[in-house]
Amino acid sequence: MMDMGTDRVTLKIPRPLYEKIKIVIEGSGFSSANEFVVYVLRDLLSVTGTAKKDLSSEEVEAIRKRLENLGYF
Repeated sequence: MMDMGTDRVTLKIPRPLYEKIKIVIEGSGFSSANEFVVYVLRDLLSVTGTAKKDLSSEEVEAIRKRLENLGYF
């Protein structure tokens, strides 16, 4: 298994979304926007499962709705 702490990539998000995340995490216990985004993405993946390679259209729609509710769309 890969050590998630040392093998990282950079993702770009719109600045307005980043600013919203900073507001959301104030006083939440998350130390950074990055920590929050990693938490949210892990949560999304746990719902859909990581063993599947292809997502059903229903799963894609559920993910899209969750991301939209988080301000990604």
